[in-house]
Amino acid sequence: MLEIGRIGRAHGIRGAVYVTLSTDRTERVAAGTRLFDGTSWLTIEWSRSQPGKKWVVQFEGSADRNAAEAMTGRLLSAEPIDDVDALWVHELIGGRVIDATGTERGICVSVVANPAHDLLELDTGHLVPITFVGVVEGGVINVDTPDGLFDLLD
Repeated sequence: MLEIGRIGRAHGIRGAVYVTLSTDRTERVAAGTRLFDGTSWLTIEWSRSQPGKKWVVQFEGSADRNAAEAMTGRLLSAEPIDDVDALWVHELIGGRVIDATGTERGICVSVVANPAHDLLELDTGHLVPITFVGVVEGGVINVDTPDGLFDLLD
């Protein structure tokens, strides 16, 4: 299961809630989608986007404001989407980063959200923009970085 967002406050009196997505995959809040809230599965009846990464979502069975308020703060998870072209954070964390010359540059310890491009944070302290990531396979992340990127902390 992958975390895809969090339920926020109630919206209106008919059981809708705000959902803030932690993914860029908007199909996660499409009508008919099933999400797990930590205790049970919820099915989306309808949704509409709001500014930012927020959505107003109506879950089946959530008929009033009291039901919506009871869901506030719950994390939402879903099954992974099968997309061979996508890079998934859980596949990057712990991966060995190797540059185009074959030099091992460190282990990816986190993926940092950044307005321009997400960054791989390595155990060496280096940050590698995700745009330089090539093939990710078998726990190895191949990167093709500009000359000098890894010299910044040395």
